[in-house]
Amino acid sequence: MGVDERTEDSPVTGAGLERLVPALVDRLPRLLGEVRDLLGEDWPDYAQFMTDQHDEVAVAAEAFMHWLVELAQEGLSHPAGHTVPEPGAQVTLFEEIGRIQWREGRELSTLLSAYQVGARVAWHHVSSTALETGVAPEALAALAEAVFVFIDQLSSASARGFVMEQSEAAVTRERLRDELVDLLLSDRSDTAAVQAAANRAGWPLPREAAVILIARENPVGQAMLARLDSSCLLIRRHALHGAIVPDPVRPGRRQRLAQALRGAGAVVGHPVPLEHLPASVRIAEVAASLQSSGVIGEDPVFADEHLDAIIVHRDPRLLDALRRQVLAPLARLSPAVRARLSDTLVSWLRHHGERQAIAAELHIHPQTVRYRMTQLHDLFGAALDDPAARARLTLALSWGPPPPDGSVPPPPAA
Repeated sequence: MGVDERTEDSPVTGAGLERLVPALVDRLPRLLGEVRDLLGEDWPDYAQFMTDQHDEVAVAAEAFMHWLVELAQEGLSHPAGHTVPEPGAQVTLFEEIGRIQWREGRELSTLLSAYQVGARVAWHHVSSTALETGVAPEALAALAEAVFVFIDQLSSASARGFVMEQSEAAVTRERLRDELVDLLLSDRSDTAAVQAAANRAGWPLPREAAVILIARENPVGQAMLARLDSSCLLIRRHALHGAIVPDPVRPGRRQRLAQALRGAGAVVGHPVPLEHLPASVRIAEVAASLQSSGVIGEDPVFADEHLDAIIVHRDPRLLDALRRQVLAPLARLSPAVRARLSDTLVSWLRHHGERQAIAAELHIHPQTVRYRMTQLHDLFGAALDDPAARARLTLALSWGPPPPDGSVPPPPAA
């Protein structure tokens, strides 16, 4: 006899486990029928699965019986810290069941509860068959342990499949949403392409949308983006960070955005139909630049409230050229005098020459206003009385002061 052969008096042989598998296989149809009937009460879909996949389930169940006895034998031979045999190919089946559970939008806990029902029925039949075939008490205990180990392994397999499917679905979903964002912000999109990409990403097309731009390094803004619901599409480009918000003008949404974005250094673009989003982004970028430079001081900035400033500042070179032209009379003054007269001229234009209002805004005496305006009339001459010239001065001055680095040309050298 070889060293690996067991005698009639070995613990495993004496326990009677070798007679158990054929008896259990004979009872499988009855066992599976009881499980199916019990599942039908609370989990009819699972019961239907057992009916539809009867052959595959029967093969897995028979493999379970063989594995169960193998595990019990292992426990009897090496009771202290014995190695649990691999449950075999049926693990793949139960991983796939976990994946299906996620794809069909069901809770994992529901599936695991159904497993417990199956475990109770299985143990009832295993224990009854074991007693009928004369299995020793110590072997019965090993079988009980084996049942719970097996159910634990199958539950883990389904949980693993559930989580893997969830993770893969999340990655796929984010990729499809990123592709949709790229399409929406490109100038090459058309209605059919956008509709198809939105369907793939599971994003209902809104009537209008707006972009939110957030400074990448702003922690308040990053936290806010993390809290956005799935109706919003995140923008994760190298030079552009924020989100696309559907239907931003619906009741209450603007106020909620204002509260949520406070302190985030955010710009909310003006609402537009989806095909105009690329142009809206460019306008929002101008607004963000104006916020950063202090021309627009609101927090957050809603671009549709500052379209005048955005139009004026959209091309800095044109604005600089205009300022150099219309403010040329101030060029020969010292920087301090030029700044005082510029402030006075802005206030004069804003208040239509009302001296008291100008004095109150600048915190100076009305006589000081009169003195400065005399200086300005001397410098600009009849231009201050010309409506067209005043309009050009308003355009040059009223949306932020000229930058101190030379919007007004320096005087020519002597």
